[in-house]
Amino acid sequence: MDVRVGVRVEGIVQGVGFRPFVHGLATGLGLSGLVGNDAGGVFIEVEGAPGAVGRFLDGLRAHPPRLAVVDRVTTRDLDPRGGGGFTIVGSAATDGSGGEAGEGRALVSWDAATCADCLRELHDPADRRHRYPFINCTACGPRFTIVTDVPYDRPRTTMAGFAMCGPCAAEYADPADRRFHAQPVCCPACGPSLTLLPHSSPPDDPVAAARALLADGAVLAVKGLGGYHLAARAADEGAVAALRARKHREEKPFAVMVPDMAAARALCVLDDAEEALLTGPQRPIVLARRRPAASLADAVAPGNAALGLMLPYTPLHHLLVTEPLVMTSGNASDEPIVHRDDDALKRLDGIADAFLIHDRPIHTRADDSVVRVFRGRPLPVRRSRGYAPEPVPIPDGPPVLACGAELKNTFCLTRDGRAFVSQHIGDLENYETLRAYEEGIAHYRRLFGVTPELLAYDPHPEYLSTKYALEQDLPAIAVQHHHAHIASCLADNGVSGPVIGVAFDGTGFGTDGTLWGGEFLVADLHSFERAGHLEPVPMPGGAAAVREPWRMAAAYGVPDDLPVARRPGWDTVAAMARRRVNAPLTSSMGRLFDAVAAVLGVRDRVRHEGQAAIELEQRADPSERAAYRAAIRGAEKFTVAGGDLVDAVVADLGAGVPVPLISARFHNGVAALVVDAAARLRDTTGLGMVALSGGVFQNMLLLERAVSGLAGAGFDVLTHHRVPPNDGGISLGQAAVATARSS
Repeated sequence: MDVRVGVRVEGIVQGVGFRPFVHGLATGLGLSGLVGNDAGGVFIEVEGAPGAVGRFLDGLRAHPPRLAVVDRVTTRDLDPRGGGGFTIVGSAATDGSGGEAGEGRALVSWDAATCADCLRELHDPADRRHRYPFINCTACGPRFTIVTDVPYDRPRTTMAGFAMCGPCAAEYADPADRRFHAQPVCCPACGPSLTLLPHSSPPDDPVAAARALLADGAVLAVKGLGGYHLAARAADEGAVAALRARKHREEKPFAVMVPDMAAARALCVLDDAEEALLTGPQRPIVLARRRPAASLADAVAPGNAALGLMLPYTPLHHLLVTEPLVMTSGNASDEPIVHRDDDALKRLDGIADAFLIHDRPIHTRADDSVVRVFRGRPLPVRRSRGYAPEPVPIPDGPPVLACGAELKNTFCLTRDGRAFVSQHIGDLENYETLRAYEEGIAHYRRLFGVTPELLAYDPHPEYLSTKYALEQDLPAIAVQHHHAHIASCLADNGVSGPVIGVAFDGTGFGTDGTLWGGEFLVADLHSFERAGHLEPVPMPGGAAAVREPWRMAAAYGVPDDLPVARRPGWDTVAAMARRRVNAPLTSSMGRLFDAVAAVLGVRDRVRHEGQAAIELEQRADPSERAAYRAAIRGAEKFTVAGGDLVDAVVADLGAGVPVPLISARFHNGVAALVVDAAARLRDTTGLGMVALSGGVFQNMLLLERAVSGLAGAGFDVLTHHRVPPNDGGISLGQAAVATARSS
């Protein structure tokens, strides 16, 4: 006898061709029934022979569409109804058979790079979408950045204003077509179009006209998926220098978009994992080792041995990018990426010479993601387009809003064992970014149906994210910054702890009121103990010491006969450090790196965050294995003498040892103190697992040496692969801690 089963599928199952996949699977097995979207995901009713129904359920889990992520499949028995055929029904507020819709629990897909099938059509002169810059299908195209609400259907996207023409509507309704129920489906007759501004008369081919402008050295604003880019020819020194000056971005490297892998390999040395990331559907910026002879303007990445590469991820990019182009966020320095057309024309005026825009609105801004590769796995630096809003699994608990940190901010909302970490928001230092932050929280709450019952925040009293949290009328939990770092690493790896946590970063507000940043914790998701830390030193001038690393050299008491001590103001700053006047104490590992960079003459003033440490890493000789040693003092709670490393640096510098060797020995020494401190904690706690987090662990040389040393000492080591080790991962850690404390 035939059976009828009601099925609910949860996960990333809307906007990825899941209903057409279900239709094809069911009809191929001779089953009748229906499939539709609702606010909870996908609902299905399937009827037929028990064996065929069983194969259908197996197929749902085993062979979903390329972009789908099936988290849960639940079933219930229904009374057979008979009848033939399998249909796709309209979206509903309930599942169509009396079950609950699971309001607000549908997961929205990330934006996916143009697929191979669409690219073939793009370049086929016989195809009706030949050279159409908005070509897409169920396997690719815009998703998260155009969704306004759930269920995911065209009326709830920014494509709502574009009525499908007859041929597109026929494809949309044909179960045999790969555009069957592809919500952004369109063509030149009915979809978005391009405009090049300013112009006296519209060019017949805006893309060709834009390429001509770039060839002449212009800076071009290009509207993409999650916002505007600013583009210039990467080999044109004058154009790149002009972009840098107009954007007020003095030295921070620019990303480069290349037309294909041949161009990527010409600029960087790439391994298999880096190539896989470059060509995958997320298409992040991949930080890779630059070839010394790479044909690029010096102003693209001044003084930097790494280069941020990405491949085209929209049809427009494929048409526009025929040579390497700088492709950087469309904003002035420290502002959020521009995503609205009127705002772009206003804010980018004076930066861009021309604007290549289109009339498909961007609902949610999203910067390009930035990723490194560590031991064959992704190590996110900035998690945004192509990754958000895919959730990270965490233990179940009450809905939480975690407000994140001040720099590299993200927020996080949780529901039903899922943590929705936002796309990169940026540094909450101006009104525009704060507004983007508040708008983003409101959108996520609506999109995922989350009504927070609990807030988590950083206790730093001056963080704007903290002030936002404390203005809300909800119970709130303060989560210490470095505990959040370690909890983020635990959640990233699906581990609850306890672990030995090593949290190295620039600064974070400590429970004793000082600035932490070189921390050894014994931690789980619920709580932590500060078991050890770098010996605190003063930060002369407070925030000024972050901008001017030479001040940290003075704080560490280096000799006055070194070149760094010849700077104007040295004596005054050194006296501030000795007397602890306007010089808050810090245990920061980031500031220790700054001090060494200044002593070695690598960098005594920074133009962007982490610049001194980045350049110090790049100066290191990776073949050097000698290591400086730092004393560990104390019994139950220990301190690490960071000054010992500075003294060793000074001694070798005075002995004429080359800077690349000194830098390598310093890096090796920091890795060695990580291993030594972890071994001490293992002896007292019995713990054999170490979690490494904090922005300092974006340093690939340090991370490799630390992980190798820890593994060699018998430790299991956790590093990040879903969210960044920097403050972009803080919100996930806050959410995990708040969830644990609420249970």
